[in-house]
Amino acid sequence: MKTYSYLALGDSYTIGEQVPLADSFPYQTIQQLRKMGMLEAAGPTTVGVEYRRHVFAAPEIVAKTGWTTDELSAAIGQTVFLSNYDIVSLLIGVNNQYRGRTVAEFEHTFELLLQLAIQFAAGISANVYVLSIPDWGLTPFAKDREAKSISTEIDAYNKVCETIASNFKVHFINITDDQRTDVGNVEFLAVDGLHPSAKEYQKWAGKLSQLISANIR
Repeated sequence: MKTYSYLALGDSYTIGEQVPLADSFPYQTIQQLRKMGMLEAAGPTTVGVEYRRHVFAAPEIVAKTGWTTDELSAAIGQTVFLSNYDIVSLLIGVNNQYRGRTVAEFEHTFELLLQLAIQFAAGISANVYVLSIPDWGLTPFAKDREAKSISTEIDAYNKVCETIASNFKVHFINITDDQRTDVGNVEFLAVDGLHPSAKEYQKWAGKLSQLISANIR
């Protein structure tokens, strides 16, 4: 029986800052996949086709609050990984934008990270999932900031993510549109007024798990 492995690369949004680790989107994704009870044909028998259930290991997470693309790259260089992973997700860039880094610089470093992600997925682009960057400018934390300017910059960063994902034929998941709608509801925010709550991460996990499920089947 095959056990599927999952590597999640990113920053605070990946580790689930301000919520229990089990409520982060990588962990909720695995829980949702397990609840789906996904089956695959194991082979014919004398009474028909035998099926076996997919098994999903807990996610391996390489992420830290505050990390930029280059800091994630540096951490990857110091981490020992499995030979390959069946699922790899990448959500990174908000701290590049927060620190005023240029879109051109982000484009270069993001592409290098995505190439690494594909390598971790044994070179199979279809097993890599890029999630868009949330818009922190609409959160209560940013009430004294220029929300419109932040949103414009986040859009530019996400356009880079989407374009590069398309170029490398990996999945791109837009979670930003829903997050922008949800951010006005305290149920979707963590206590710091900046990061998402478990309820918001559940929505991201739902989109990711559905794509993974369709891909595996």
